[in-house]
Amino acid sequence: MAWHSKAGANEEPPTDDIHHAYPTADVPDHVHYTIGAVILAVGITGTLGNFLVIYAFCRSRSLRSPANIFIINLAITDFCMSITQAPVFFTASLHKRWIFGEKGCELYAFCGALFGITSMITLMVIAVDRYFVITRPLASIGAMSKKRAVLILLGVWLYSLAWSLPPFFGWSAYVPEGLLTSCTWDYVTFTPSVRAYTMLLFCFVFFIPLFVIIYCYIFIFKAIKNTNRAVQKIGSDDNKASQKQYQKMKNEWKMAKIALIVILLYVISWSPYSTVALVAFAGYANILTPYMNSIPAVIAKASAIHNPIIYAITHPKYRYVFLYKYNIYNKFDLVSHNATALCIH
Repeated sequence: MAWHSKAGANEEPPTDDIHHAYPTADVPDHVHYTIGAVILAVGITGTLGNFLVIYAFCRSRSLRSPANIFIINLAITDFCMSITQAPVFFTASLHKRWIFGEKGCELYAFCGALFGITSMITLMVIAVDRYFVITRPLASIGAMSKKRAVLILLGVWLYSLAWSLPPFFGWSAYVPEGLLTSCTWDYVTFTPSVRAYTMLLFCFVFFIPLFVIIYCYIFIFKAIKNTNRAVQKIGSDDNKASQKQYQKMKNEWKMAKIALIVILLYVISWSPYSTVALVAFAGYANILTPYMNSIPAVIAKASAIHNPIIYAITHPKYRYVFLYKYNIYNKFDLVSHNATALCIH
């Protein structure tokens, strides 16, 4: 898809008409407004929720472990995804067209690609970290320091940047999509260059990381199963070392389960969008409607809200930081008590 102008080839469009020089989708106004409202809700939830996760992990020393640095990075990428995508998408939906120009489209799509890819690779890193901690507990002791975790994340960001930059240099392109109120990489144009980029992008930032995650969790499940059998054989013997190792394994498994839930929700969120892109890649872009392009994009961007919700519900230390350490629970209880007292009197 390319940018189209109503002006002639050698003619500059009038300044007043510059925002109307971009393509529009022939859909009812309420569709734009509905999608705009949904993306605004997603943006607010993702921004506030991930900010609270970052705040909790940064303020509490007990949460600042090397493994949790990966979770902080995931929250940062989701926060950046929310704050760069939702306001722009919402504003364009209100105008029912893209109003930020060609460079704005490229920057918007680049941010979506960079933060989306970084999230996926970070999830893979979290899975690999859980794999080593659970399947090779002795070898992993002291292996992951904060410095090493930061270096790994630096590699994650550089890897994601390497896959986000090519459209700026002519390998594929960043173009409007769906209802033409948001932008992404060009997965519709049926040329060898565009198809090659799409194929490699899916392989190296979605399918391979997903395969690694599945591999890690298969062996995590096996390790947990074997440990359970070993503990049952020990029975009531006073083998404190084995019991201690089992308890540690249980704690690590709890963290692995939380990570697995986040990973599954992320993959589920991006699967419709991936399916649409693969349909276009296969040469059937003509069967895709604007709705089929836009709705999966909204679902994919909603992946940014899963991380804070899951950690708020399931992570005991995270809940402790907010509910007790910072007295949020006590303040809420005090407000409820005062409100009750006022009602009684």
